[in-house]
Amino acid sequence: MIRGAKIPDVPAINELITENAERGLMLFRPLGDLYEKVRQFVVWDEDGRVIGCCALEIVWRDLAEVKSLAVHRDARGRGIGARLVEAVQAEAVRLGLDRIFALTREQAFFEKRGFGVVPKESLPHKVWSDCVKCPRLHDCDEVAVCKPLTEAGRRDLALAVARVTDPASAGAVAEGELFDVFPG
Repeated sequence: MIRGAKIPDVPAINELITENAERGLMLFRPLGDLYEKVRQFVVWDEDGRVIGCCALEIVWRDLAEVKSLAVHRDARGRGIGARLVEAVQAEAVRLGLDRIFALTREQAFFEKRGFGVVPKESLPHKVWSDCVKCPRLHDCDEVAVCKPLTEAGRRDLALAVARVTDPASAGAVAEGELFDVFPG
């Protein structure tokens, strides 16, 4: 069952993230950071045991990041990760956000859920605050994926992508002429 994370869940969340970080699937997160941001997390609780987690971190007035998606190695392949992403997406919609994104090494997983690959440069600079701490900073293999949640989000995303990939078309995107630059 999916529920909001609680303070007693933090050690289990930390264990899930650490296990996945050690396998090179995600970044480590300091325990103190997890306690500070516990309200951003949802967890998959199975008989009182946390076997999955995911966070939604608001980046700006219209944008949030799907972060720290982790599922225990013995529970993979059961759709838990997909359901956790659905839960944070529903929260993003409830909050009135226009789009969500993730930085991932699991591109296909997110594409199956309606995310599309975008140039990293199309995301706000604030996104990169965690990257400064990453040991792979200068050899990053993560892919940026984004999903519009509203029509405004779709337009904003198309404009952000156009500014990076084809600056000459950005004006047309802003005017709504090239609304479908980003498929969705």
